[in-house]
Amino acid sequence: MSPFDMNAGPVIDDAQLLADEAKYSSFGDTVHYVDPPKIFRSCAGSYMYDSAGVPFLDLQMWYSAVNFGYANPRLNNVLKAQIDLLPQVASQYLHQTRIELARTIALDARAKFGLDGRVHFNVGGAQAIEDSLKLVRNYTKGKSLMFAFEGGYHGRTLAASAITSSYRYRRRYGHFGERAMFIPFPYPFRRPRGMTPEEYSDHCVRQFARLFETEYNGVWDPKVNQAEYAAFYVEPIQGTGGYVVPPPGFFRDLKKVLDQYGILLVVDEIQMGFWRTGKLWSIEHFGVVPDVLVFGKALTNGLNPLSGLWAREEMINPGIFPPGSTHSTFNSNPLGTALGLEVLKMGHELDYAASVPVKGAHFLEGLRDLQKRHREIGDVDGLGLALRAEICTADGFTPNKALLDRMVDIGLAGDLEHKGRKIGLVLDVGGWYKNVITLAPSLEISHEEIDLAIALLDQLITRAKRSM
Repeated sequence: MSPFDMNAGPVIDDAQLLADEAKYSSFGDTVHYVDPPKIFRSCAGSYMYDSAGVPFLDLQMWYSAVNFGYANPRLNNVLKAQIDLLPQVASQYLHQTRIELARTIALDARAKFGLDGRVHFNVGGAQAIEDSLKLVRNYTKGKSLMFAFEGGYHGRTLAASAITSSYRYRRRYGHFGERAMFIPFPYPFRRPRGMTPEEYSDHCVRQFARLFETEYNGVWDPKVNQAEYAAFYVEPIQGTGGYVVPPPGFFRDLKKVLDQYGILLVVDEIQMGFWRTGKLWSIEHFGVVPDVLVFGKALTNGLNPLSGLWAREEMINPGIFPPGSTHSTFNSNPLGTALGLEVLKMGHELDYAASVPVKGAHFLEGLRDLQKRHREIGDVDGLGLALRAEICTADGFTPNKALLDRMVDIGLAGDLEHKGRKIGLVLDVGGWYKNVITLAPSLEISHEEIDLAIALLDQLITRAKRSM
C-alpha cells in the first residue's frame, strides 16, 4: 500500500497515531496539556468524543472559536451550500458575501460608534493583528512603538508577539520592528492590599497618565506635543491572561488620556467577540470608541480560518491604505465570508445579547456556590459566558498551578461520573500564574449542561485535592 493511500485501511488506533505524531510532527505548533496527548474522534453541541465513545463536556470550545456549538447544523449547512456554489475564488476578485460581510460589520460599527469605517480581512487572529500594526504605522508615519498590557496576548507571529507581554513567545527570535511598553492592568483579585478595585483602576490610569507629564518619562515631547508611541493595544477582557474583567470605568478613563495625547486605541476582540460576553464586541460594555477593532476566531465558528479588522475611514480609505498594503492568498475566501455573514445573522435572530447574560449569571452563581465548598477557589468572576475560576492553595490567594494541572489531567482521563456513565471535562488553563480555569462554553449551552458542568467541576477539584 502506498503511504499516500490515506483511505485504504481501517481507522488507525490511538497508540499508532501517537507514535507517528511523536516521530513526524513538529511540536512547535502544539500544546500537549496531558501525557499522552488526548485524541478526539467526533463532536456535537457542547461535547467531544474520544476513541472509546466517551463524551467530554467542553468548557473552552477551541479557545472561544466555536461559540455556537460543535457541528452547528445551520452553519454546517451554509458551508456545504457554499462548497457547491462558489468554493474558491482568488482574492483579487470579488464575490457577494465578502462585500455583504464587510458592509454588515461597518454599518454595525457606525451605529454603535458613530464613525464611518471599512473592513479588511485576513486568515487568522495574529495575521489580523499584523495588518492592524501596518495600518497604525502607516497612519502615524512609521511609529513602531506601542503600548500594551501586562497579561495581554495578541498572537505569536513576530510582530504580534512583540506586543504580547509573555517574553517566552519571542525569546528565541529577537525583535523585528514593533516593540511595546507593558502597562499594568487593573486585576481586581490581585490588586494592592488596601485598595478597592475602583481605586486600583484609578491608580493604573494615573500611573499611565504620568508618563506624559514630562519629557523625561520617555514617551512625550512637549515642545511639539507628540508621543513616540503610536497606539495602545487592549483586550477589554484579558483572554490568555485569565479572563480578567477590569472595573467598569477603567477604559473610559484610559481613553481620556489616549485622546489627550493622540494615542490610537486598538481593541483586540479576537477571543471575546461574537457575543462571548453578551454583546457582539466586549468593548461595548465599557462605553468607549475604538480607532481599530480586530476580530477572528468565532467569526466562522471554527469552520474556516477567517479574521479581520474594522478601522476608521481616515485610517483605512484607499487613499491612505491602497491596494496591496497587505495580502493573503486565502483572505476573504467565499467559504469563510459566507459563514461569517450567517454567524452575524444567526446571532441577531437568536438574540444572544439576551440569552448569554442569563446563562452567564446562572453559571457564575454555580461557580460562587462551588467556591463556598472549596477554599482553593480563590476568585470567580465573569461577563456573559466569559468566566473565570482562580485555583489557589487553601489560603484562597496563593496561586496553585499544580492543583489545576491535576484537575486538567483528571478531566481529560474521561472517568468522571454522571448518571452511572463515564464522562470527561475539557478545561482551558490561563492566567498570569497559569492557575486560572478560563471558561468559554458554547453560547448554545443549556441550563442543564451548566448544572452538569458545576457538578463535574465539583467532582474534579475533590478528586484532584485527594490525589495531591
